[in-house]
Amino acid sequence: MSRMRRLGGLVALAALGAGQTLACVHTGLWWVTPLAVAGLVVRLREASPRSAAVSGLVFGTAWLLAAVWWLFISMHRYGGLPAGLAAAAVVLLALSLSLYLALACAVWARLRTGFAGVDAVSFAACWLLAEWARAVIFTGFPWAASGYTQIDGPLAALAPWVGVYGVGALVALAGAWLGLAWPPAPRRVGRSAALVAAAMGVFVAPGLIGPPDFTRTAGTQTVTLLQTSVPQDEKFSGERLPQNLAWLAEALAQARGQLIVAPETAIPLLPFQLAELAPGWWQGVVERFTSSSQVGLLGMPLGSFEDGYTNSAVGLYGVASGVAAGTPQVNPGTAGHYRYDKVHLVPFGEFIPTGFRWFTNLMNIPLGDFSRGPLDAPSLVAGSQRVAPNICYEDLFGEELAVRFRDPARAPTVLVNLSNIGWFGDTIALPQHLNISRMRSLELQRPMLRATNTGVTAIIDHQGRVTHRLEPFVRGALEGAYEGRIGTTPFAWWAGRWGLWPLFGLALMVLALAAAARRWLRPPTLRPDLP
Repeated sequence: MSRMRRLGGLVALAALGAGQTLACVHTGLWWVTPLAVAGLVVRLREASPRSAAVSGLVFGTAWLLAAVWWLFISMHRYGGLPAGLAAAAVVLLALSLSLYLALACAVWARLRTGFAGVDAVSFAACWLLAEWARAVIFTGFPWAASGYTQIDGPLAALAPWVGVYGVGALVALAGAWLGLAWPPAPRRVGRSAALVAAAMGVFVAPGLIGPPDFTRTAGTQTVTLLQTSVPQDEKFSGERLPQNLAWLAEALAQARGQLIVAPETAIPLLPFQLAELAPGWWQGVVERFTSSSQVGLLGMPLGSFEDGYTNSAVGLYGVASGVAAGTPQVNPGTAGHYRYDKVHLVPFGEFIPTGFRWFTNLMNIPLGDFSRGPLDAPSLVAGSQRVAPNICYEDLFGEELAVRFRDPARAPTVLVNLSNIGWFGDTIALPQHLNISRMRSLELQRPMLRATNTGVTAIIDHQGRVTHRLEPFVRGALEGAYEGRIGTTPFAWWAGRWGLWPLFGLALMVLALAAAARRWLRPPTLRPDLP
C-alpha cells in the first residue's frame, strides 16, 4: 500500500470517528454510529494486529477529540492554563483513552477467523471491553460512549436490560456485520445480503418488542428547578456574589413547587465564608423552608479548609413537608437538614490524581480537592417520593446509581441531577449531558430532574423523554410536575449488585470462544495481512 493511500485511509478513519459525535448531540442521527463502526471494520478486517492498533488509535482519538474538545475552555478560559498547554492536555487525554480501543482492535485482528458470524461477535466483545476499560480504569471517563448515540434510536428499548454499554456492544455488532459485508464479492452476494439483514435485525427487533415497562407509578409531585445562569468567571467573584445570592433567595421564596431544586454550587461558598459575606442569609433560607410544606434541595460545598470539604446537596424542610424521620443530617442533631455528598469526583477539577498537583496548581480552580461521600447514599424521603440526588457528571455512572436500587423498599422514585457545566461555555457539552441523563432514566426507569447553572435544566420522564425544559443561559425557574416510579429494571438489579463486571465477564467469554474457534475451524482463504 502506498504511503499516500495509507495516509488517506487514516484521514478517512479520523473523519468516521469524529462523525460519531454528531449522533451524540443530534440523536436522530443514531444510524451514523453503526456506519462509522462499519468503516472501521472494513479497515481492520485484513490488517495485521499492529496496523489494527494504529487504526483503532486514530479512530478513537478523533472520536474523543470531537466529543470533549470543550475541556479546552475550562482549562484555558476559566482555569487560566496557557492555550498551548490546554490544547495539548485535551489531545493527550483523547490519545491515552483511545489506547483501549487500539488494544481491542489489535486483539480482534489476532482473533479473526474469516467466518463473519464469529468475527462480528468477537468484534462486539472487543468493543465492549474497550468501553468498559474507559468507564472503569483510573476512576473512569466514559463521556461519549457509543450507546449514547442510540438514545432516540430503536436500541433505546434495550437500555433497561443491558445498559448503555450493552447498547454500544449491539451497535458494534451491527457495524461489524455491515463492515464484513462490504464490498460484496461477485460470488458471495447472498452472504453479504445475509450480513446486512442481520445488521438491520439488530435495530428492527427491539422496535417490534417495544419499550418494556418494569415500573409503576408512585404518584406525582410538582417541582421548581432553578437555573441561576451565573457566568463561570463571575461565580466566585466577590463583587457579584451578593447580587447572585439575592436573586437566589428571591427565587427560592417565589418558587411554588412541592420540591425546589437549585443547581450544583448555587451557593458557591463554604458555610463559614457565607456567614462572613452575607450574615443572616442562610438563616433566612432555612426559615423559609422550615415554616412551609415545601422541600428545598440546594447545591453548596460543606466543611472547612482545615477539616476538608465536600461538594454537596443540602435538603431543607419543615414539619409539614412530609419528609420522613431519620433522614440524614447536615450536622448531627440539626433537625430539618438533609445532606448528600458527591461520590464520583472529577479528576483535576475535584480531586488531584497522584503526581499531578503541579498541573492543577497551574489552573485557577477553587475548592479543587474534595472528599467523597458514601456510594449507597440514602434518599431524601418527602411524602410519597424518595428523592436521590446526584451531582454533575455522576449521572455518567449508571452502575453507581444502580447501587441505590439494591433494596426495593429504599430505592429512589426520582433522580435529581444538580449540575454546573458553565465551565464549558455554550458548547455541545450541554446537549451531550442532557442525553446522558436521559439514558439514566431509560436504564433505571426513573424520572430525572435536572437543575443546572447554565443549562440544560429539564424534567425527563421515566422513558427518557424531555417533558419540560428551559433554554440555556437564561436565568429563571422551570415549573412542572413529574411522576415518581417504583419497581426495578433488570439493569438496576444486576448493575446494582455487580457493577459492570458481568459485561466484562461476558466479553472475555466470547473472546475465549473466538480464540477456540480460530484454532478449531478451517477459515476460508484470506488475503495476506496488510503490513
